[in-house]
Amino acid sequence: MTSSGSSAQAVIGWDIGGAHLKAARLEAGRVVAVAQAPCALWQGLDRLDAAFADLEARLGTAPVNPVTMTGELVDLFADRRSGVAALTGRAVARLSGVTVYAGAAGLIPPDAADAHVDAIASANWHATAALVAARRADALLVDMGSTTTDLIPVAAGRVAARGATDAARLVSGELVYTGATRTPLMAVAARVPVGGAWTTVMAEHFATMADANRLLGRLGADDDQHPTADGRGKSPGESRLRLSRMIGRDVADLPDAAWAALAEAFAEAQLRAVHDAAALVLSAVPLPSDAPVVACGIGRAAVAGLAERLRRPLVDVGDLMPLKDPTDAALRSWARACAPAVAVACLA
Repeated sequence: MTSSGSSAQAVIGWDIGGAHLKAARLEAGRVVAVAQAPCALWQGLDRLDAAFADLEARLGTAPVNPVTMTGELVDLFADRRSGVAALTGRAVARLSGVTVYAGAAGLIPPDAADAHVDAIASANWHATAALVAARRADALLVDMGSTTTDLIPVAAGRVAARGATDAARLVSGELVYTGATRTPLMAVAARVPVGGAWTTVMAEHFATMADANRLLGRLGADDDQHPTADGRGKSPGESRLRLSRMIGRDVADLPDAAWAALAEAFAEAQLRAVHDAAALVLSAVPLPSDAPVVACGIGRAAVAGLAERLRRPLVDVGDLMPLKDPTDAALRSWARACAPAVAVACLA
């Protein structure tokens, strides 16, 4: 990632999540820098202020700042209307030239946000899908982030999602509440195979998908930015310790290979859930057999596995973005991880 100062041609797109703040800087229509900061928004708006300060120090400022959000759903707010109002107000107080992404309505001025709450709330997926739809006539966009997975059909160059709100998208299969790092393992599988027998998983927040993916080598150095379930470190040994608690064992009870196999079992259970959702989505919006899966988010390994099961080609969303340097692997990786921020910047 590179940082840059203020520029009259610059746009910074912002994605205000409940766990991370993500930002993408465009100059002359090209993505020059992307970054994210942890933002435990449920703990207070001061966390968002700190994340804004962090990313401004890294990316600089810009005269145009489009915003999308999912953070309005955190339990800091009584309802989504108050969450949208609070996050919009914080963005306006901090940034210049703010517009707010309202799904199919596009970017709207902040003073119109109260009249578009349902369209604004958790609409970051729509921004990414709109970007994909402008570049691929048919595709299945799959964005696995730290907490959730979006599965959005693009058909005939338009966003063909059946659901618009979180509630509707949970029903349609277009939103699966499972992600690559923050999801507790107790929410991924009720039982797992260990030593030739099915073992019930303890219903405790002992470990997360970050532990499983870390043991499988599927996480980048900056993909997991939140504390672990037990507050300890993020070494493979500490991840094995957290996994051991899920099945009532000590780490010494099994060899390292068995713990890796357990991590794979959780990853497989998660992928099956996402595959089931993809089958539901595609049953409602059939796509041509050669329509690719477009991979977004930090869970690229799982998305690649899904594409293989669906027998569809895999396209990296970075290939569809106007990156200043397409050969910059770090920039491409961050753009994939922060796709909605890149998308709103491009749409602006």
